[in-house]
Amino acid sequence: RKEFKKCDPKRFFRKKGGKMKKRILAAILAAGMVFSMAGCSGESDDSQTAENTDGQDSGTTAEDGGSAEETEIQVFIAASLNTVMTDLAERYKEEHPEVKITFNADSSGTLLTQIQEGYECDIFFSAAQKQMDDLEADGLMVEGTRANVVNNQVVVITLKDSGTSVTGLENIGDAESIALAGGSVPVGRYTRQALVSLGILPETDDPASITTEEVSEALGGVEISEQDNVSKVLTAIVEGSCEVGTTYYSDTYGYEDDLDILETVSYDLTGDVIYPIARVVNEEADEAQTAAAEDFLAYVLSDEAKEVFDSYYFLFVLCLMQTILHITTLSWEHSHILTILSFLLPIQLICQLNIKYSCIIREKQRKSYLLCHS
Repeated sequence: RKEFKKCDPKRFFRKKGGKMKKRILAAILAAGMVFSMAGCSGESDDSQTAENTDGQDSGTTAEDGGSAEETEIQVFIAASLNTVMTDLAERYKEEHPEVKITFNADSSGTLLTQIQEGYECDIFFSAAQKQMDDLEADGLMVEGTRANVVNNQVVVITLKDSGTSVTGLENIGDAESIALAGGSVPVGRYTRQALVSLGILPETDDPASITTEEVSEALGGVEISEQDNVSKVLTAIVEGSCEVGTTYYSDTYGYEDDLDILETVSYDLTGDVIYPIARVVNEEADEAQTAAAEDFLAYVLSDEAKEVFDSYYFLFVLCLMQTILHITTLSWEHSHILTILSFLLPIQLICQLNIKYSCIIREKQRKSYLLCHS
């Protein structure tokens, strides 16, 4: 067995009001420039006219070239979305060079707290429904913009050739050390819920309230390194700091040669792992910023984005009709049959079939990657 090092970084984001201060400062500087220019003379009216004409022509050319004034939007994303959202932003930027997308990636719980504390945010993309529910309850969500985007799945991972005897959650206590996200982090809550479902942790209405110390005690006193977000759990495993850990399936993207998936945890144990997105109330945003946020949100929900999510081991949340399409040989041309089936088939059965379909697709994605890079 490999020896594992002891497990063991924070960014800042501006609070609302920072942009207003910048605008006031810009206005003061602009006024100063006007007064200084008014005091400057020494060039003829003809030369001034020529310069103005040149300036106008140059400005028109710049606009025609598409170099409009840059608009920045703040997008808060769950840490597990960092790679795929960076890719989506680059693709979006190709068509919208005037929009600057600034990401703040962390645990959904931390991001929610920052929004509640007044940090400027235009879009919130959470890894769990709870944080989005809280955002909506606080009146911080733009009504009518909430949508479920992708689903994910919890996995138990270890470093390749680690020699671990752990095969999954049922015997995860046999590990020398575990990297586990805190209860306020969605993946940490999902893991605790799975341990409750297995009877390892006691029944509770709020699995997130179970402390890391209580988890360790229930697992026989195993050493657990609590992490602030899922990316740090992944880092702890990849760097060999901890023997095993729980992350999302999508987090294994790009680490296929470094990690072994010991178990893909069933939704029966964790519940659904759905990622919702919504626009956040931002009273400081001007029209351009609001429009940019609306457009980028629409892009994230588009068919083009769906293909990108798929490539990073995420799966788009399917509507009822789409689910039936995927689990049957029907097509949209059979819309009347689809409608009948959507009423006749129990929704629970359809969801279970879709989950099984999702697992098959994920396994195909992973095998395809390994074949291409072998």
